[in-house]
Amino acid sequence: MRTVQHALPSSSSGLCRTLRSLHFGPARSGRKVYVQASLHADEIPAMLVAQHLREQLLQLEAAGLIDGEIVLVPMANPIGLSQDLQGTLFGRFDLSTGVNFNRNYKHLTAPLLERLKGKLGSDAAANVEAIRAASRALLGEWEATTETEVLKKTLQTLACDADIVLDLHCDNQAVLHLYTGTPLADQVMPLSAQIGAEAVLLARMSGDDPFDESLSRIWWELAEQLPAHPIPNACVAITVELRGETQVEHGLAEQDAAALVAYLQQAGHIGGTPRAAPPARCAATPLEGVEPIAAPHAGLLVFKKEPGEQVQAGDVVVELIDPNTDQRTELKATVSGVLFARVARRYASRGMRVAKIAGAKAFRSGKLLSM
Repeated sequence: MRTVQHALPSSSSGLCRTLRSLHFGPARSGRKVYVQASLHADEIPAMLVAQHLREQLLQLEAAGLIDGEIVLVPMANPIGLSQDLQGTLFGRFDLSTGVNFNRNYKHLTAPLLERLKGKLGSDAAANVEAIRAASRALLGEWEATTETEVLKKTLQTLACDADIVLDLHCDNQAVLHLYTGTPLADQVMPLSAQIGAEAVLLARMSGDDPFDESLSRIWWELAEQLPAHPIPNACVAITVELRGETQVEHGLAEQDAAALVAYLQQAGHIGGTPRAAPPARCAATPLEGVEPIAAPHAGLLVFKKEPGEQVQAGDVVVELIDPNTDQRTELKATVSGVLFARVARRYASRGMRVAKIAGAKAFRSGKLLSM
């Protein structure tokens, strides 16, 4: 294992934090996996999974079973990890700007179209290498002016030439679920089966350029814009939501890390025979089909449905009680599907999204992710 420290100089405080990346196996062209944990720094289960994955990768490396390079960032956001406010870790947004740490990565399609003029041919593998080289060059030209921009540039650069990208997160209270690009559905379902996902949410463009899309979306967009040249979907980027934020348990983390290893074995990046995958627990559904249940007024939240439950349109998901007026409102599902996530707090402000249901039919458009 090789360890690299990446400097994150601050333009305001004069501090210089560091980001650590761990590199397993021999680096060689066309064989790379990138895994990062807790880009939202208050999503702790991902960091424990990364610890178990590190231990498993060390054993696999010692046995010579890693084909190519696997890069693991066991804590992807030292900035967010330092944002402790009166005893509460505030790791989702950069306090200096209010920007989500998992939004506003560089969308490279337009500059790549310019940079690649006359450089692609009829060889798909050569085209992949040319696109990756151009991506690295464009990211190298990014003049990051804030510490958070330096972090985003560093992470996107580490991952931009990977075949598989696994971005490990969690939700408030949730069952395990995945987000990925619609064109990648078939390539992601083996992970869904291995890790026991209960929802797989697909979108071609979810809005605001999250980390995973900044890496995968360029491939199908370039293929559509340049039909004369063969361009495969050369980066399978997946956001893995590891249940709820308090489920920090060695048993679950070891189980999840083993599932990631089995998926990488199936994909040919780790040698050995992968364990047999259990039947998939769900079919993939469109992110446009997710219904966010929102509170029409402030009040206490009394949930009637648990994460992982199947709900039918018309079912009461949560009762909302205003303690000032005694108003009681039943919040009902309008779609049928799995309740895959809900908030951990039990008092809602007006307009707050309190639960999410994965429906099978697309009905939303625009920005599809929460803030």
